[in-house]
Formats: sequence, C-alpha cells, structure tokens
Amino acid sequence: MARADLQIDLDAVTANWTALDAMSGPATETSAVVKADAYGLGAEAVGSALAAAGVRTFFVALAEEGAKLREAVGSGPRIAILSGLMPGDADLLRRFNLTPCLNSSEQVYDFVNLLPDHSCGFQVDSGMNRLGLEAAELADCIERFPSLAPAFVMSHLACADEPGHPMNAAQHAAFAALSAMTGLARRSLAATGGILLGPDFHHDLTRPGVGLFGGLPFREAKPVVTLALPVIQVRDVAAGEAVGYGAAWTAPAPCRIATLAAGYADGLIRAMGSGRISLFAGDTPCPLVGRVSMDLITVDVTALPDVPPMLEILNRHQTVNDLAHAAGTIGYEILTSLGNRYARTYRGGAL
Repeated sequence: MARADLQIDLDAVTANWTALDAMSGPATETSAVVKADAYGLGAEAVGSALAAAGVRTFFVALAEEGAKLREAVGSGPRIAILSGLMPGDADLLRRFNLTPCLNSSEQVYDFVNLLPDHSCGFQVDSGMNRLGLEAAELADCIERFPSLAPAFVMSHLACADEPGHPMNAAQHAAFAALSAMTGLARRSLAATGGILLGPDFHHDLTRPGVGLFGGLPFREAKPVVTLALPVIQVRDVAAGEAVGYGAAWTAPAPCRIATLAAGYADGLIRAMGSGRISLFAGDTPCPLVGRVSMDLITVDVTALPDVPPMLEILNRHQTVNDLAHAAGTIGYEILTSLGNRYARTYRGGAL
C-alpha cells in the first residue's frame, strides 16, 4: 500500500520569503526562521533553498538545530540560536560557528567566560515576559563587559497578529529604549506579523517564520504543502448506520465511506472532528466524517463516481490555516505536528 505523501513546494517557500523581503524594504535585511525543523517541513532542504534565494541569516531554537542547518547551508550564512547559550552548548556553538541570542545575565556571564571571542546577539524583554534581558540586567551587562559588542539586539512582539492591539506600540517604544542602550547593534523586532505592521517595526533585520510556510497572518502567502492520504477500503453504509468511535456520526442517507491511512499520530489532530473539513479528489470535496482516530480517518466519498487511490487533505483548496480553524488552533501547530510516517517529497528550490 502507498504511504501518505507530504509534498513541500520549495519554490513557494522562496516566493513567500521574497514577498516578505520586499515588504521589509531595501534598507532592511530579511532573515528566515527555520526552527522546529523548518516548522516540520525539513530544515536542511528548506534552508538550502532559502540560502540559494539570498537568505544570509537564519534563526533556529536550539544549538543542535543550528549544527544540522550549518551542514546544509555551508559556512556563509549566520545561524542564530534563540535559546541562547544553554549548558553544554559552548562546543557546538564554537564548532559550527553559531551565534547565541543571549537572554539573561547568567547567559552573558557564561558567554564571556566560555566563548570570549565568539559572536553573540542580545534578546531583550520589551514586554512579553517570556525571554530576554530586562532593562536593569542589560545595563549591568553593558557596564560589566563594555567590550562585548553584540551583532544584533532583538525582541519579540506578543500581539503582532492583532494590528490594533496596544501592546504593539508599547513594545515598539520599549524596544527603542532598550536597543539604544546597546549602541551600534543592529535591531530586530519583527517576525511575520511585525513585518505586516509596517516600516516602523522593520528596523535593521526582520525574522519571518510561519509566513514562509503558508501560515497566518500572512494571508497572501503561497500554499507550501500538499498532503495526499491513501485509501485503504471503501464500503457502503446504510442510512442510520454509525461510523467510527463513539458512533459520533450517523449516515443521514445511504452513502459510501472511504477509510484512509492517517490520523492523529500523523498530526491530523482529533479536534478536526466530523464534517468541518474535506478531503479532495481533484477539485471535488469529500467531507471527513466520524472521529479522527490514531491511524485512520473516514471520508464520505458518495459524490465520486470512482474513488482514487489517494485523497488530498492539504492543497490549494484547503490549507494549514483551514485545518487549524476547524480544530480551533493555529497553523503553527498543524505544520509542526505533521508526522514522520509520511513519505516526504520536495519540489523546486535548489533540488
């Protein structure tokens, strides 16, 4: 039996980066955030395609991610580590020339002791209260280590996906004050949502992430993923018969039900539920019915004269944002949950 096929369009990824780069403006460098294995789509392949398209700075979450990415993109681009300098990371940072985003005074002290001649960045807390040096910590580190020259200073917006939220202006002002304390360091505040807020938020370096992969809030993004699932079996179901766990769906009329090989173990989360999304045979939608189980989903294929061997759950008709909306979550969770049982194939890019 064929495996489910997850196709990743690298040309769409680079087109989305190019569009966000154009929004960022000619005076601003546009980096790429490829943490969590490029949001589940494969950091090596995605990173290579983005580097070929012109990306000179990448951000990942962990030093281990940075080491793998370095092997894919070569020695040229900067690779920044958002978690900073974690215990045991110094050798990886040195060996693979990775730039830690230092988040606390403890990390700054460790960095000065362990990597005195290495590059670093500062992450400052402009109001999100998650990661970053606060004003007093930043002032203390600058006073203690006047020769320490971070390559950039960054912060993260809490509410960039809500353009009118007052937190955006408050964080913008706080970041201006904090970044001024670091002297000549390049400034970075905007991820995908921040880019869409406009030029005041772009500064020297923007950091698009989910927008590269077709996720909101970048509504003009090209879809990146197509996911086709194999049909295991098709059966006739009489009116009044139930389908799936909990008898949660009952056929209102005689119908044909296809059982497909994928489920919540593959990232098709149970909250997608019955009747809120469809699978597609070409342009024809076929509603998902019954509960999503670990390895199987059931689909009403009554509208099809012939049932093909594969049906698509992600394509140009139904994106990660549609699946997320149906499940009451966000596209990030859908992308990063896509399981390792899929046969992954890449189109376009540098491949």
